[in-house]
Amino acid sequence: MADKRVLVVDDEKLIVKGIKFSLEQDGMVVDCAYDGEEALELAKSNQYDMILLDVMLPKIGGFEVCQQIREFSDVPVIMLTARGEDMDKILGLEYGADDYVTKPFNILEVKARIKAIMRRMDNRSAEAGQGKVIENGDVRLDCEGRRAYIANREIGLTAKEFEVLELLMLNPGKVYGRENLLKLIWGTDYPGDVRTVDVHVRRLREKIEANPSEPHYVRTKWGVGYYFQG
Repeated sequence: MADKRVLVVDDEKLIVKGIKFSLEQDGMVVDCAYDGEEALELAKSNQYDMILLDVMLPKIGGFEVCQQIREFSDVPVIMLTARGEDMDKILGLEYGADDYVTKPFNILEVKARIKAIMRRMDNRSAEAGQGKVIENGDVRLDCEGRRAYIANREIGLTAKEFEVLELLMLNPGKVYGRENLLKLIWGTDYPGDVRTVDVHVRRLREKIEANPSEPHYVRTKWGVGYYFQG
């Protein structure tokens, strides 16, 4: 994980200091922000491999920051929340987060989540490299550039939305159960449940389907799971 660049955003400076110190011990480059405005400025002016983003921030809240970041970047975002309610976790995913950690947390857990996401992204980039492009109907994926297009118009997908679509398009017609998708995309150590998959599929449909309520591409086989139909 050496030389990976991470942005840590939290208004509690002791938490930021602890995370920064621990990540730098692993060779990562760490920038820090203490409010939502500062976080957005840094995210726009730098290329990050990961953003750790607190929910409760001064000036601009974490959910809104995440939503705005998604307008220009698919960098993986892990939300940090002091509240453990399911609604906070689901809201974070709705706004484009890739994962969440509930405070108080063990820094080793945070590092494990970061490394797992980065490792999966590096592996997928390596596998999908060599200029590979997947096309089906009006949908085109540039796997090396991690870009998605509908009828030659680029659409902004989060890292996880891209991975879900990539997996389904590589295996058209194959039905993936929600539990299976959760393990394949988020990993076996992910603490969330299958609602995470549903949230991402719904967001994906909103971006690629002409009518998300009657999807043409990402379809549901009731009682089984999701599949891609070209």
